Amino acid sequence: MLVAALLAAGRPSAGGCWPRFRGPDGAGQSDDDSLPVTWTDRDVNWKVALPGEGYSSPVVWGRNVFLTCADKRTARRIVVCLATADGRERWRREFAGRKHHLHRDNHYASATPALDANSVYVAWASPKSVTLRAMDHAGKDRWQRDLGAFESMHGHGTSPIVVGDLVVLGNDQKGKAFLVAVDRRTGKTRWKLDRRSGLTPASTPCVSRAPGEADRLIFTTTAHGITAVEARTGRVDWEVPKVFRDRCVASPVAGDGIVIGSYGYGIKGDLLVAIRPGSRAAGVEPKVLWELKRAVPLVPTPLIHRGRVFCWDDRGTVTCLDVRTGKLIWRERVEGKFYGSPVRVAGRLYCISKAGEVVVVAAGGTFKLLARVPLGEKSFATPAVADGVMYLRTLRHLISVGGSKR
Repeated sequence: MLVAALLAAGRPSAGGCWPRFRGPDGAGQSDDDSLPVTWTDRDVNWKVALPGEGYSSPVVWGRNVFLTCADKRTARRIVVCLATADGRERWRREFAGRKHHLHRDNHYASATPALDANSVYVAWASPKSVTLRAMDHAGKDRWQRDLGAFESMHGHGTSPIVVGDLVVLGNDQKGKAFLVAVDRRTGKTRWKLDRRSGLTPASTPCVSRAPGEADRLIFTTTAHGITAVEARTGRVDWEVPKVFRDRCVASPVAGDGIVIGSYGYGIKGDLLVAIRPGSRAAGVEPKVLWELKRAVPLVPTPLIHRGRVFCWDDRGTVTCLDVRTGKLIWRERVEGKFYGSPVRVAGRLYCISKAGEVVVVAAGGTFKLLARVPLGEKSFATPAVADGVMYLRTLRHLISVGGSKR
């Protein structure tokens, strides 16, 4: 009953769920004003040990929080469901995997699950196969797809998303590359878009919504640049090619009438571009509005809020820009190195450092460092926020803070 009340054409209410990487539409936003700015261990609702390690982020629907974990020694994958009230394990599923080469900062559990009212969807890969699997909220199998071989220098990292009645997965890679959307109830292919092969990205698509237009999926890759695809049909609406010379790790983001994508090389970002979207139906071509070449994030995904773009780079430099012009509003350094992406909660940005410290800054036109909260263990994950509670994933634990005390 609770979960059904959150569902409208496959979409959750704004505050009740965090159904994918970086929440609804991949925007990383919550307007809940009940979360604390800072806290101590005594303020934590609960902290529980997970049945394996991982870098993926938590997702939430109703009374359940879902995560992926893995054992790096065996490549065994684990999907676990916990109760939001107390962190109690409701169920776990374990799946055998194949050991293969990973980047030192990648993991067999790097991709974040996606949710709807009925199912949890997970994706992982080995050189022999890309697996897309659906289970119901009780952990029972619904369907599984083997999407073919996977080729990458660094392993897999792209997360699935749910859009309407589709589960979408970007399968851009060095091998046979394509985008695919399957029926979320049956797993049958609804559309498939073949792509040029290239460097394998770790970015997850976002959803661009504009008044009077159908939903667009935004993908970023080296081979295709920034691509907007009609979610329902899989037709390319517009594309800005040849803007990225190397790997896309940070995910794209859309908001305030623009789309942002970026790429980087080695251990730093090289270029971020802001695009005015095109429209095939209206005969409008996309246009590059502005570029950022300093303090560009390689891994953390940017955030758009109230006419500003916030970029939190891997080396701890936070930049605030005007969304229309790219003009610098402020840029400040915070201590730490970061792989997690910032999320906005009310008027604040929360981002977890690689060392496992939550850094909180004001999401406004003036830089203000508000808090630093150590979690006690390294983390590459992004927070999830639902019903006034924030869920923070470290390598081996999940932590709940905020809301009413459980």
